[in-house]
Amino acid sequence: MRMFAMSSFRIAALALGVLLALAGSAGAQAPKPGTVFRDCADCPEMVVIPPGIFIMGLNPKEAREGPAHRVNVAKPFAMGKFEVTFDEWEMCRREKGCTADPHDHEWGKERRPVVNVTFDDALLFTAWLSKKTGKAYRLPSEAEWEYADRGGTGTDYWLGDDVGKNRANCKDCGSEWSAWSTAPVGSFPPNPFGLHDTVANVFEWVQDCWNPDHKGAPPDTRARADGNCQERVIRGGSFYYFKKVSRSSYRAKNLAAVKSYWLGFRVARDLP
Repeated sequence: MRMFAMSSFRIAALALGVLLALAGSAGAQAPKPGTVFRDCADCPEMVVIPPGIFIMGLNPKEAREGPAHRVNVAKPFAMGKFEVTFDEWEMCRREKGCTADPHDHEWGKERRPVVNVTFDDALLFTAWLSKKTGKAYRLPSEAEWEYADRGGTGTDYWLGDDVGKNRANCKDCGSEWSAWSTAPVGSFPPNPFGLHDTVANVFEWVQDCWNPDHKGAPPDTRARADGNCQERVIRGGSFYYFKKVSRSSYRAKNLAAVKSYWLGFRVARDLP
């Protein structure tokens, strides 16, 4: 029965994934899904994510990932094509928007994802970017993150039910950086929505307060402000952890005030 339930959820997710293409074509004013843009010359590259419907939390074996529920993504939004890099962080520091000087563990900075930043540090970056561009930048919600990561798929990873070899940077992914360090962003192919490194490399802060499961979660993409807000949800896995924590539905938490060499973030932006 458990295998049948999993299959049913995946069939439903794949069927609903078809709807996002239809939803994305509706309305002449909607930005074209997949469009890549920047709001300033050195700002993060952003990708337009289409509206649609998906099933969030497809693994009934993991209590924290359930219950599986339908989420309506009512309108397009934008997500960072890559995780925020050290180069982008340094621009924020130069312009006095960010105060932290995160350590790179001598792996190199530039196009590596910024790490060793707290949740509040990430919020300072989005506030600086919003002020600089006049656009509404923020951290993605947990629902937005999973939807964007899946890219219309219903498998354990957008890559399928297994990551495979040298297709991502996790501890057992077989890349040159695995279990050793972060990889420069974009070192692996993008997912169907055009996002890179949603599978591993670094865990990513999202906006939501921690809840032990999805009970009481909204049916849309709003971030959860209930629960334990001293802890925040993190998503995506990292080079330091095994691939199983890089699954699309996997949820973890981190104290908002605690930074780590395997934890960074990417930004989201509201669209008209």
